[in-house]
Amino acid sequence: MTSALSNIYGRLPVAFTHGQGVWLWDGEGKRYLDGLSGIGVSCLGHAHPGLVKAISDQAAKVIHTSNIYEVPLQEQLAQRIVAISGMTEVFFGNSGAEANEGAIKLARMFGSNKGIETPTIISMESSWHGRTIGTLAATGSDKARQGFGPLPAGFVQVRYNSIESIEKAAAQCPDVVAVLLEVLQGEGGIRPSDIEYLKALRKLCDERGWLMMIDEVQSGIGRTGKWLAHQWAEILPDVITLAKGLGGGVPIAAVGARGPAAGVLKPGHHGTTFGGGPLVCAASLAVLDAIEQQDLLKNAQAIGDHLQTRLHEALDAVDGVREIRGRGLMIGIELARPCAELVRSALTEGLLINVTRDNVVRLLPPLVLSREEADQIVDTLVPLIQQFLANKA
Repeated sequence: MTSALSNIYGRLPVAFTHGQGVWLWDGEGKRYLDGLSGIGVSCLGHAHPGLVKAISDQAAKVIHTSNIYEVPLQEQLAQRIVAISGMTEVFFGNSGAEANEGAIKLARMFGSNKGIETPTIISMESSWHGRTIGTLAATGSDKARQGFGPLPAGFVQVRYNSIESIEKAAAQCPDVVAVLLEVLQGEGGIRPSDIEYLKALRKLCDERGWLMMIDEVQSGIGRTGKWLAHQWAEILPDVITLAKGLGGGVPIAAVGARGPAAGVLKPGHHGTTFGGGPLVCAASLAVLDAIEQQDLLKNAQAIGDHLQTRLHEALDAVDGVREIRGRGLMIGIELARPCAELVRSALTEGLLINVTRDNVVRLLPPLVLSREEADQIVDTLVPLIQQFLANKA
């Protein structure tokens, strides 16, 4: 039978029926170790009892009312996000791209309020901020943008991890209002930014009166061993965007603002029908509770360090392995040539991974991953990489 689905995904030939912890099962009963977490979403793994109960209980009460009315759980969640992030206000959406669109709108209104007619946002090469038209314009991927022009103006892309590149761009563009970046590029190949670079960027934004906006869609909510990846640099941005792990599997996103970014958007400037509904807020509160109660920040850091140590021991001397990098449970293994076929090889062996930037194996396992399960990832993945590199194309 011909599929009624639009042909926009190159799906793998497997469907999962149920999961438990870091494991998923297909319809034939085969078990898979989830090293991807639904692209960093299922941070508590699968069928987490606290998350299941929160969703089930709330679904039996009220699922949706809209933002025409007060949503008490939304207020509770905003307070929790403020507490862990240092922001002073939060608004909600449904996806990472939507959160980044909201941040872009905030920056443009910030510039408009200062009398700047053509506000410009500096973003990074190799970055990823979403697939909407606005976030594509901010995203540093020619491949993703191809065929979707003309894209909105008002964006200048510079070299990642380079203050000099930012200063040079600003010298040529007097209307800069914000810098938007990931402090650990996800789709860009699991590339961490330098701590000193982030501190220098914070200082530069303060000096120039720019907003420092950090996309924590993939790197946030405990993924790197801290609530937010930029906290490793002990800086405080003006705007953050969250999604993915925030809901543990349900679609929710958030934009946090503080300082000069707080209060910029007023009623009528932005909105959403679904954003911050009772069901997803109940789920997100359960996620934050579980991370705290199970000490998953500490686990992500410890197990991530163990994973990287074992990967270095096994692969550093292998010809064709360029670099192993990342923070916490956000790890990339860069190879010397495109390696997309490893995704199917790993699937056959019962391991879920993916490949980004054509040649970077990406690992984003659930934050509940144990040391023994981390060892299973290494013991499965390393021979596949070794075999792939030994069979030179």
